[in-house]
Order: sequence, then structure tokens, then C-alpha cells
Amino acid sequence: MTRLFGTDGVRGLANENLTAGLALRLGAAAAQVLTAENRTSKRRPIAIVGRDPRVSGEMLAAALSAGMASRGVDVLRVGVIPTPAVAYLTDDYGADMGVMISASHNPMPDNGIKFFSAGGHKLPDVVEDEIEAVMGRLKEEGPTGHGIGRVIEEAPDAQDRYLNHLRESIPTRLNGIKVVVDAANGAASEVTPLAYSAAGAEVIAIHNNPNAYNINDKCGSTHIDQIQKAVVEHGADLGLAHDGDADRCLAVDAKGSIVDGDQIMAILAVAMKDNGELRKNTLVATVMSNLGLKLAMAEAGIDLRTTSVGDRYVLEELNAGGFSLGGEQSGHIVLPDYGTTGDGTLTGLAIMARMAETEKSLAELAKVMKVLPQVLINVPVSDKACIMDNPDVRAAIAEAEETLGKTGRVLLRPSGTEELFRVMVEAGEEETARRVAGKLAAVVAAV
Repeated sequence: MTRLFGTDGVRGLANENLTAGLALRLGAAAAQVLTAENRTSKRRPIAIVGRDPRVSGEMLAAALSAGMASRGVDVLRVGVIPTPAVAYLTDDYGADMGVMISASHNPMPDNGIKFFSAGGHKLPDVVEDEIEAVMGRLKEEGPTGHGIGRVIEEAPDAQDRYLNHLRESIPTRLNGIKVVVDAANGAASEVTPLAYSAAGAEVIAIHNNPNAYNINDKCGSTHIDQIQKAVVEHGADLGLAHDGDADRCLAVDAKGSIVDGDQIMAILAVAMKDNGELRKNTLVATVMSNLGLKLAMAEAGIDLRTTSVGDRYVLEELNAGGFSLGGEQSGHIVLPDYGTTGDGTLTGLAIMARMAETEKSLAELAKVMKVLPQVLINVPVSDKACIMDNPDVRAAIAEAEETLGKTGRVLLRPSGTEELFRVMVEAGEEETARRVAGKLAAVVAAV
């Protein structure tokens, strides 16, 4: 049986495999599992529900709310707002659970459902499995009369609470900084330009007019060329591009050069070390981070810990080790002192705060890390499980590692969602990386 939950909640094509009926049952089951501890108290359980502006979000929010209310949970709808805002508000309102309806950077027809437990934390696999199990034996009838939950359609202070949180987290004034923000016609469209303006920056917002259908449409962090052009056209100091639910942030400097998640982590790690905020002098990243990040951190005297690919693994390592900074090359940056998940708006504020503190341009700050050429080839395979056990593949990896020495790196891993094997090679020269990667990919394809 295929697991309902993926690496980041439940995702699918809205109204095909992610239907209102599924959302109704999922909401009811999640409410039963995530509010079980408070069923003996006199206070009725509370759930926070937010969404990005894609058209199917309205339908799914209604269905989820109905499912949770049918299990005696009061639902507070906070409207169109970023994923990290839902995580924060779950904690700030003292709610028992939170729900974000978004497919992040996916195209408009898709949607997704992400749950947070009390305190605004993402769910571990064991809890997601419990929700799936409850769905399978869920009774249609629930409490009656006074036992049915209420659905409050609007929380008028939700956005202000989140904006206050951002201001208190990064209090540095950004006066004199001119920034272009690409909101991806998504959840960041209103709140993120407000946050940057409130901090003192001059803000030029693009792709901040969602119409329910244009989210991520040739804009945002997956189409970085848009903000590259805009920054140069407006003579801005930098550009910040978010994805549909605004938990990611990528940047470009004044000349339009990309500053990716690895470079952002390098900038913030050094800043936090200088300010005495980098706990245990450690940065957490995934195995996909550029080798240049490892070299830069070693030069800065900062330890780098790596995890499997996925923000949940970064979060697990941050929490287990008590560290204060982690993230992914994709721009999903986590600052545990200020949030329980990645927050693109907070990341943007932190980048600009470092610029303000040092009076340096983003390009100057980004020099802390040299990005090594990285080549990634996706190889279609018939059986992902057997690739790494194949003697020809093992021999090819050994040969590649000998060729690259300490100046490069080889990483082979299976795709989590497709019958593909990913071959990644880094080297000091792009031609070398391409040659080595191509040779490895050919061996994998022949298996």
C-alpha cells in the first residue's frame, strides 16, 4: 500500500488524487490524533488553518475545516499566509495543531496539506502513520450538539502577530537598502513586502498579485531569471525570490548574480559566529550542499554537519544537537531560535541585516564562499535498490574519487519519488565535473 504522506505532507493533483473527500477524512483523522492529549481538559481543542492563494486551497480549507470540526475541534482560519506563519501562529495562539494548504513551488493545479503539532512542529513519520491508520477505521459519525467544533472564518490579528514576530526576531533597521521581492504570486504576496518595508527597506514587489491561478507561474524562486532582470532594471541592492508558500528564499546581488542557499548559509553562519549566536559553532546542511560550503566553513573555523536530503532531516539534526542554523541549497533556511521551520521572509531579513551591520554589498558578503562547479545527472533506472551494490558502479565511483582527489566530490543517490538515480559530481573545473559525471552516469545506465 502506498503511503499517503510524502517527504513534506500530503501532495497531489487537486480534485483528482487530492480530493475534498480525502481532505475531509484527513482533517478528521488528524484532529483525532493531534488533539488526543487535550480531550480530558475543559478547553476545546483548537486548530489553525492557513493556505496559499491557489484556487483549490479554498475547497480544501473548507473540507479540512469541516473534518476537524466534526471531531470537536474549533478551527481558526488565518487566510492566505506563509507556511512558517502557520507554524508560528500555531504556537502563538496556543493551538493544538496547525494546517497549511500549499504545494510550495509546485504548479497551480497541484496542492498539498502540511500538519503541525502543538508548538508549530512538523510531524514525525510515526505520527503521520498513526493518522493514516485512523483514517482507515474512521467512523462517519462524531460528537453532536455542543460537541461539534466551530469554524471561525477570519482571524483579524493573524498577520499582525506574524509581522510583530518578524520585527522582534530581526530588529536591525534596513534603512538605505533597496530590495526587489518576487513573491511568486503566492503566500508571500502581501505579508513579505510589508515586513521588509516595516524594517526600513525600500521595497519593489513583483509577482505579488495572486489571482488564484498564477502562483509560481514563470516567477518566484523556481524562475530566478525574473528577479535577476528586475534588480538590474531598478538599480536595487539585491533581490529576494520566494516560492509559493514562502518557506524558501534565494537571492541575487546588485548585478543579478545568484546567491543560492549554500551561500546564504555561509553568510549567516559567519554573521552568527561574529555575533556569538552560532551555537556549538556548527552549521547543519544536507549532502547536496556544494563542496565550496564545506571549504568555506573550514576556513571560517565553523563545523559543518550534513544530513540526508530534506528539510525534515535538517530539523531533526538541529533539534538533536541544539544548533542554531541549518538549511538546504534550495534556499530553505532554518533559524531555530526564531522559528520551527524554514522561513523565507525571515531569511531575507537576516541577509539584509548582515548587509546593514557590515555596510557591505551582497556580492562582497557572498565572497566568503566559492561555489565549485556542480553537475547533476538524473539517470533512469529499472531498479534503484541494486545500483550501489553493482561492482561496476562501485569501481566507477572509486575511479572518479581517485581522479578528483581532495578537489572534488562524488555523490550517487536514488530519487525519493521517481525511478531515477542521481549522479552528482563537483570539481574545481566544470569540464572535469562534466566528464566525470558523464562517465559515472553511463555506468549507472548500463546496470
